[in-house]
Amino acid sequence: MARPVVLLLGLLCCAAPFEAQVATTAKSITVQVTTTQPWADSGLDLQAGDTVEISTTAPQSAASGTPACDPKGLAEASTDTAALPLPTAAPGALLARLHSHGAVPMLVGATTELHIEEASHLYLGMNFSGTPSCQGELSATISITPKGSSVATPVTSRGQQLKSQLGTAAQVFMSGQFGISKPAADTFNATSSGSNAIGDASPATSLLNLSDAPLDSQLRKSIDSLPRRVNDQFQNLGDMVNFVIVGSKQDVQNALTAASWHVADTNNEGAMVNAIMQTYDKKDYLAMPMSTLYLFGRRQDFGYELAEPIAMVASRHHFRIWKAPFTWQGHEVWCGAGTHDIGFAKDKRNGSVTHKIDPAVDGERDNIGSTLQKASKAKTMAYYLPKDAVQDARNATGDGYHSDGKVLVIFLQ
Repeated sequence: MARPVVLLLGLLCCAAPFEAQVATTAKSITVQVTTTQPWADSGLDLQAGDTVEISTTAPQSAASGTPACDPKGLAEASTDTAALPLPTAAPGALLARLHSHGAVPMLVGATTELHIEEASHLYLGMNFSGTPSCQGELSATISITPKGSSVATPVTSRGQQLKSQLGTAAQVFMSGQFGISKPAADTFNATSSGSNAIGDASPATSLLNLSDAPLDSQLRKSIDSLPRRVNDQFQNLGDMVNFVIVGSKQDVQNALTAASWHVADTNNEGAMVNAIMQTYDKKDYLAMPMSTLYLFGRRQDFGYELAEPIAMVASRHHFRIWKAPFTWQGHEVWCGAGTHDIGFAKDKRNGSVTHKIDPAVDGERDNIGSTLQKASKAKTMAYYLPKDAVQDARNATGDGYHSDGKVLVIFLQ
């Protein structure tokens, strides 16, 4: 990491806190859930044993001819319920989800009480797929009672959490880079609370709609010819090529945008300026720079990332994609290497600090497919086990990872 990243961490930690869509009170927070985004981040990290109470105020009135959104859902909506995030609930009903991606949503409705069984991060959304059939927003009040307590505790604002986590990130970076306030361990886990971590068994796997039909023989042959791993500028082999997207450049970009992926900044200087400006504009900075890796002898065509802004510096889902030197039935083919950053660790090449990846890299592969599927941008998906599949390896910074070796092949709509 270069000096501008140090400045970025310091400036963000000192910047005005994000207000986002979260308002705080002494014992609860209120989250505004709108039809303009699939999931609203509550900013809350929950622990095993917590009890969470969610209640929703009366829906706001909508324009004439358009029903107002209702936390209980729309009784007369003509929606294909099979395509909804929660088919068993009414269209438009208020939902909760306890992980960043892949977890099955649950019905909230007008009010509900959740008993948290494992460390989680809370998101709220409406039960829609495609164009919403109501108008307005829902105001959800969330109160938390920790395990063993009978009183709901105050929750910190998203801005306070942001400053705290970025402060820790800056300390870890400076410790590794300059030997200042050396931490107790080589690794700082940005997701120790479980907010974004993907374990060995990704919840997204069971949700992927996979095709049983074998891939076309020509496509299989082309995938077999691909390099199995990318490399850095020093020719150190790194992340595995773990997914392929079939579609035009424009279709790929449109699909990833619809799935809430953001193009990464290409340099640290630009990132610093963008982050500062968006912080003071009370916006979310979601384009942290991504290092350059190589495939086919050239740098990535695009880098995409997806994370909650409060943890973007330390934790993010991300991938790089390259246009393949072949096509399939006249369609462009894109090769990708996806990993999940879960904190910081020492770069074994030079002793500096770099991102640490979740070693179970299949989780990020499936997460990418899951996000495109949820955005209704994936026509079909299938696994393919190529020749010389990668199952245990190390990335360019020296961290080990493991995989079942399969490549996820995604055909866009």
